[in-house]
Order: sequence, then structure tokens, then C-alpha cells
Amino acid sequence: MSERPSPPVPSDVDQSTAPGGRRYPRVIDAHVHWYPQTFVDLMIRQGPAHGAVMSEDADGNPVVVAVPDCTQKSVMRKSMTSLDDIIAEMHSRSVDTYALSMTNPLVYWAPPGFGLELAAAHNDACVEAHRKHPDRFYGCIVLPMQDLRLAAEELERMAKHSCMRAVFIAEHVLGQNLHEKPFWPIYERVQALGLPLFLTNLYPTGAERMRDFFMINTLGNPQEAGYAATSLVCGGVLDAFPRLEVYLPHAGGTFPWLIGRLDRAYETSPELKHMKQRPSEYLRRFHYDLITHHPLVMRNLIDLVGADRIVAGTDFPQRMAVKRPVDFVESIPGLSHREREMILCHNPAALLHIGPSTVSSAAGAAAP
Repeated sequence: MSERPSPPVPSDVDQSTAPGGRRYPRVIDAHVHWYPQTFVDLMIRQGPAHGAVMSEDADGNPVVVAVPDCTQKSVMRKSMTSLDDIIAEMHSRSVDTYALSMTNPLVYWAPPGFGLELAAAHNDACVEAHRKHPDRFYGCIVLPMQDLRLAAEELERMAKHSCMRAVFIAEHVLGQNLHEKPFWPIYERVQALGLPLFLTNLYPTGAERMRDFFMINTLGNPQEAGYAATSLVCGGVLDAFPRLEVYLPHAGGTFPWLIGRLDRAYETSPELKHMKQRPSEYLRRFHYDLITHHPLVMRNLIDLVGADRIVAGTDFPQRMAVKRPVDFVESIPGLSHREREMILCHNPAALLHIGPSTVSSAAGAAAP
């Protein structure tokens, strides 16, 4: 697919300023969650009839207390619904552009027809957000992966909208790992469309052992990224679809740090004899976000995979988000200004098909 057209950076987009007064081109956060009002309304009106347990918190925010097979509540905060509120927070974060995507409860829990309605509500709202604010928002396509025929149809419907820049799926689908062959036609079409595949955690496996100490987030979510990456690598998906770009949240989770064990298993385990290359050869097939919360860990990841594979993505506005990505990237030791600019601006722009001219036209002052 040829690069999708992108609007020029309008004059009202503030160019973000990092500590020390250095200015960057358009800063893009590729991992931002929201709840469109149409999705919220559907959950309130029709969710209970399909198995969702709904409530409100003390502030009047709708809460998804439970859906089938879930392990976590989902608070649909008004600040994640109002575009005006979202834009105000963008200013405070020194971020110019968001790629919008869904978070828990997603749509896989629902009967297929209602799952499609929920996915379409999210996707159509992304198109409308871009129409209203073309400099601010792009969308990620949510698919009802519990019914692959409906998922394929929704993919085709939304791929016609040039503002939809990625396909967004969970790191497992109702407990199925991502290498399972029924999913391959979706990957084939995503590759053909030239869209990246963005992964997200959803209800981590083994929740019964992570009830205490917030482990379901601190341990569970990164483990899900490790499961997904290992599944795609060892299950042959990345060999079958060599042009498929894959975004891993939580900086790849456990996957980069267990790569030595995976390589050793490749050498010794009969279960990996089918693989064409050792697992470490696939490290650079993925893109990794910023969610380590530790500058030295981020530095080690950059040394392992290269600065060109790191994308500004923060999980905002979730509790464990990187609140100020510019400040965090500035805190990573040993990065040149050019590398910081790559991570904050150029890498997410390239991954999301926001054209190079859009970024370079607004280039700020170069650092020495």
C-alpha cells in the first residue's frame, strides 16, 4: 500500500518543548486509550442484556464491573470520552498527536453481533474525532476477533478510511494464542493493507495468583506481551508475513529480557526445531513503546533493539501510563537529540504512516 496521505501540521499545533528548551517536531503518542461516548452508551443500554454487569463510581463514571471471563473492572471516565478534555491533557503533556485505541473490556466477551456493534462504535468515533481534529487524532481499528468473518468485514470497512492507521488486537483472543492458524487470514490482509498490528494486554492469564500487590498489572501485563511475541515468533507468523509490522506494548514486556533463554531453547529443544532462525533474529521485527518507567531499562532496550524500533507510546491515561513522554525520553542516558527526536516523532510517524514531510516540515532547533 502506498503511504497514506497526511495533512500538514497546522499552525495551531504547539511544538513540544523538552527540558532545556529543545524543541521537537510533532510529538506522537501511539498508545492512548479512550472510550467514545457511543461505546459507553451501548454498554449502558445493551451491555447487561449480553452479560455485562454495569455500575457507577462515586464520581458518576460508568463502570464495567464484569463481563464474561473478565478479571478486572473498567472505569469509563469522562476524561477518556470528551475530546475537549483529551485535547487539554495533550497540551499539559507536551504531546501533539494521538493514535486512539480501546482498552478493557474490549469486545471479545460479547456475542458476535453485539461485539461488532461495539467495535464499530469505537471505529466510527475515531473517524469522527479525526474529522473534527485532523491534526490531533488518528484511529486504530478494533475488530471483533471472536468471529473472524465479522472481523474481516469490519477490517475492510474501516481500512477505507485513511485516518485509521493500525489494527488493534489483544495479546490473546479468549485464551487463544496469536499464532493459531484461524487468525492468519486477518494477518495476511493486515499485511496487504500496509497497516501495522498493534497489540494490547487483556485480562492476563493466571489472575488468581496475582490478586495481591497490584501484580495483575505490574507482572501480568508485561507477561502477556511476552506470550504474544513468543507465539508470533515461534508459531511462524512473522515468517509467513514478512512485511507485517507489530507493535508490542509495555516495551515488549518479558520478551526482550528472555531472549537468551529463547535462543538457548532453540538450540536444545525439539519443540523449536521447526524455526527458521533463532528467536533473537526476530527482535527487530517488533516496535517497542516506552512503558518501562526506568531510564536505564529503556537504555538497555535501545541497546538491544536499536533506537529506530522504539516508539513513543505511553498507555495514557491509565494508572501506569508514562505521563510525560518528552521528559521520560529526555531522562534516558546517552541519547543524542536526533535519537530522542526519532523516538518521539519520526518512529511513530513512520509506523502510523504519517508522512515524513509532515514531521520534517516542523523541525525544531537542533541540539549540538
